[in-house]
Amino acid sequence: MVEAKALVKRFGEFEAVRGIDLHVRKGEAFGFLGPNGAGKSSTMRMIACVSPRSDGELTVLGMDPDREGPRVRARLGVVPQQDNLDTELTVRQNLQVYGRYFGLSRAHVRRKAVELMEFAQLTERADDEVEPLSGGMKRRLTIARSLVNDPELLLLDEPTTGLDPQARHLLWDRLFRLKSAGVTLIVTTHYMDEAEQLCDRLVVMDGGRVVAEGSPAELIARYSTREVLELRFAPGDQEAAVARVTDLGERVEVLPDRILLYTATGEAALEQAHGRGVRPLSSLVRRSTLEDVFLRLTGRTLVD
Repeated sequence: MVEAKALVKRFGEFEAVRGIDLHVRKGEAFGFLGPNGAGKSSTMRMIACVSPRSDGELTVLGMDPDREGPRVRARLGVVPQQDNLDTELTVRQNLQVYGRYFGLSRAHVRRKAVELMEFAQLTERADDEVEPLSGGMKRRLTIARSLVNDPELLLLDEPTTGLDPQARHLLWDRLFRLKSAGVTLIVTTHYMDEAEQLCDRLVVMDGGRVVAEGSPAELIARYSTREVLELRFAPGDQEAAVARVTDLGERVEVLPDRILLYTATGEAALEQAHGRGVRPLSSLVRRSTLEDVFLRLTGRTLVD
C-alpha cells in the first residue's frame, strides 16, 4: 500500500525526514510514534499527496504521488489532527457535500450518508448542525466523512486527541471494524495504549529517522523487560536506596519521584530489595509497555 526508500523531506536547510524506509502492507494497521518534531506529520503529508518529497522514492497504492496525486487522493481517506467540518451545515449535509467533491452522484451520497451515520452512531443527530455537537461526535463525523469515497487506505493523524475514555474506546471499535473490512490504516498517535490496541506494526521516529520498527510485542521484547518495578520514597530517602537496588534490574532509571527497575520478575526484585532493608513508601509491579520503549528510544526531555 505504501513503499518508501530513503525518503527525505526538506524545508529550506532543515531536513524534517532524513532518509527513512517504510513498507505498509494491505489490510494492516500501521502506526507512527515519536515526539513532536520527529517527522511523523511530514511523512503523513507526503503519503497523503499534499506535500511533495524532496528526495528518495515513494509509492502509494502502487503510484507515484508526485505524478499521479489526484488518482491517489481519490482512493485515500484522511482524518486530520484538527476537525475541519463545516460547522454551520448538518451532520447529513457534511457527508453529502464532501461526497460530491469526489464526483459521486447525489443519489449515491444520500445512501452513503445514511450508512456512515449509522456506522458512526450519529443517525439521531443527522439533521442537527455540527457546531453544538460534542468533541467525540465531531471526531466520529470526521472519520465517517473520510470514508465517503470507500477508501482503500485511511490516514489518521492523532484520531482520539482530547477525547474522554468512552469516546476513545468507541472510536477504537469503529477503527477495528474498518480494519476487519479490509481498510488499511496508518495512524499517528501520542497515546501508547492506543498504539498497542490498534497497530499491527509501527515505527518509532526521532529526529527525522526511524529508530525502531516492529509489532508492539516485538518492540517491548527488544527494548524493555517483561516487567517494571516502580519504587517511591519519602523525600531524602531515595538517594540512599539507589545503590542498594542498582543490580536488581537489567536496567535502572532514577527519576525525581521514583526508581524504575526493569526486570524479568518484579515481585522477585521487590523481595530482594526488602531483604536489603529498602523500605519504599509504595511499590508497583507492572508489565512493560510501549511507553517504556518510547521513552528509552527518544528520551524524557521535552521537545518543542
